[in-house]
Amino acid sequence: MTGPLEVAALLGGGITAGVLFAVALSVVPALFAMETGTYVYAHRLLGRNWDPTMPVIVLSSALANGVLAALTEGTSRALYLLSVVLLVGVSAVSHLCNVPINRRVKSVTDPAALPADWEDPRPLWRRWHLLRTALAVLALAVTATAVTTS
Repeated sequence: MTGPLEVAALLGGGITAGVLFAVALSVVPALFAMETGTYVYAHRLLGRNWDPTMPVIVLSSALANGVLAALTEGTSRALYLLSVVLLVGVSAVSHLCNVPINRRVKSVTDPAALPADWEDPRPLWRRWHLLRTALAVLALAVTATAVTTS
């Protein structure tokens, strides 16, 4: 029973960490290199498929780790529970920090005519993104350790 759950936890954690790492490594620097109007346009395009998909993957991974915690004992149980906490942290940072910024950027109707009071959200968005990336990579490492110790 635990074998398929271990695969699901590792696969979901790997996808989460991989996507967030790739965004941090390549997409974020590219967005910073763009003129503001181009950035707004690109940001609106980039989130279309990630926004509905990533929460499902992150929370499914947390659920798989939670079930594994219930099915194991000792060190493995503690590690699976830690992974759940880390993945819920990824989700919390996303929903409470990055998503509101995304909504603000997507609300701009004309990227060529930004409101006078518009502040560039890229530095703040990057900081929150790096936090959730670190949490996701750590969650993957913790899950992998739990799988190898169970």
